[in-house]
Amino acid sequence: MPELSRFFGIIIRMFAEAGGPHHAPHFHAYYQDEVGIYSIDPVEMMAGSLPKRHQRFVEAWAEMHQAELLRDWHLLQEGRKPLPIKPLE
Repeated sequence: MPELSRFFGIIIRMFAEAGGPHHAPHFHAYYQDEVGIYSIDPVEMMAGSLPKRHQRFVEAWAEMHQAELLRDWHLLQEGRKPLPIKPLE
């Protein structure tokens, strides 16, 4: 699963589903042993869990980079490599 960004110990990844079933655009946020799965539009946790502070970081980052997340989703669905997204600073 390609890594799109990394900040504050959080790793953002997105599955490639080229030729597979098309789910709603989403990404995965990993922090230590926890994972949250977020929809892109609207940005909200669909499954999993993260510590509250890290959940807020992910949501803020995703709101700022929503267009880039959607771009990467479409690239992956076309079987292409996603582009990195600037981390939260």
